[in-house]
Amino acid sequence: MTLRIEQVTTSGVFSLDGEDHQVDNNIWLVGDDQQVIVVDAAHDAGPIVDAVGGREVVAIVCTHGHNDHINAAVALAETTGGPIALHPADRMLWDEIHPDRAPDIDLVDGMTLTVGGAGVQVLHTPGHSPGGVCLYLAEADVVFSGDTLFNGGPGATGRSYSDLDSIVASIRARLLTLPHDTVVHTGHGPSTTIGAEVANIPE
Repeated sequence: MTLRIEQVTTSGVFSLDGEDHQVDNNIWLVGDDQQVIVVDAAHDAGPIVDAVGGREVVAIVCTHGHNDHINAAVALAETTGGPIALHPADRMLWDEIHPDRAPDIDLVDGMTLTVGGAGVQVLHTPGHSPGGVCLYLAEADVVFSGDTLFNGGPGATGRSYSDLDSIVASIRARLLTLPHDTVVHTGHGPSTTIGAEVANIPE
């Protein structure tokens, strides 16, 4: 398999419910020498454009609609020509940041995005937000979890549009059923594996 996974980290402000938090975000690029999918265009399009390096951007996938995962998406799309993909259940979050530019692709549970001849499966995992998704690349035993699952357990709930029971149900049904050696590339912080997180998920 000629696919490779590249990581870009950017920093900025996450804003929700009147609170601002300084955060570092992981942006993941999946592709080969010709094509690439960008997972979460966070904060600054410049470093992402540099990492894309002139390749065709098949999709700019937003794992969810929080501002720190989408705030560079429009600039990245304008620069690269890549379409923006978002689950429609997070459209209200998107519209707060980009009211004049709609996403191009509605992500649907089970749909497959193809890059470099490999399929990336969309898993709808609501809980951190209603439209949260993870992306499963079976060929590489990797899942990109956004803010659904971190090294240490589930993503945050307790804010607007989030729900603890929903995120736990999503993780148990959609992620813990993956092979335990599947690498989890997260939206923030270090990567982990499915097996390492089993004990960190509440009943």
